[in-house]
Amino acid sequence: MSPRSPRHDKILQLVRENGFMPIEELARLLDVTPQTIRRDINQLCEANLLRRYHGGAALGNSVENEDYFARKGKFQSEKAHIADMIARSIPDHASLFMSIGTTIEAVAQALTATHKGLRVITNNIHVASIMSTNPDFTAMITSGTVRASDGGITGVATLDFINQFKVDYAIIGVSGIEPDGSLLDFDYREVRVAQAMMNNARHRYLAADHSKFGRNALVRMGHISEFHTVFTDAAPPEPVTKLLEEHNVRLVLSEA
Repeated sequence: MSPRSPRHDKILQLVRENGFMPIEELARLLDVTPQTIRRDINQLCEANLLRRYHGGAALGNSVENEDYFARKGKFQSEKAHIADMIARSIPDHASLFMSIGTTIEAVAQALTATHKGLRVITNNIHVASIMSTNPDFTAMITSGTVRASDGGITGVATLDFINQFKVDYAIIGVSGIEPDGSLLDFDYREVRVAQAMMNNARHRYLAADHSKFGRNALVRMGHISEFHTVFTDAAPPEPVTKLLEEHNVRLVLSEA
């Protein structure tokens, strides 16, 4: 799926406001054919932003995330471009927190190929495995409970481990970004780990492909204004862009 169109954003807005929107009503309001709306809804469903029902669409699941391998297979090119931009912003010999998420794993790949002397602390088994292939890196993995679904590590022991450090950069992923700038995720334990990383980093980087804007999830992680830089692959919806400008958060769009 290509980056969302303004019509996609309008469909998401109408569904959020009404809970459910019939295809015929969306077609009338947006002045397009029902066939066009069906294609739009199919694309938004592929991005896990909507769920299609007979005759219309509702918000995607806010309780349970997609399967790890399904997430990993989506938007690979976009994630790679975001990762390249983040890698260019990280100097050699820096210290990093890296969170759970398939975009963060793409960042690990980019850093491993281009950098030297990094010190990395992560609660992501996949990130630790990738970073450990570079003999010039020090990769540390947190204590805690390993989540079988995706190799993420969470729990009280994870928080205790992270709170021992003060690093240069926290590179954080997210499951959803609301129009009001709220950052959302599916697991409160994962959210607490991400918050600890943010609190113990001098610079906070948010990595999010375009599908995260408007996506629904259950747990509030924080606000987009808490980050110094947001890296994504397409311009965010206008309300989010305004928030970034108001709070002096740097927006970096990847080179597609």
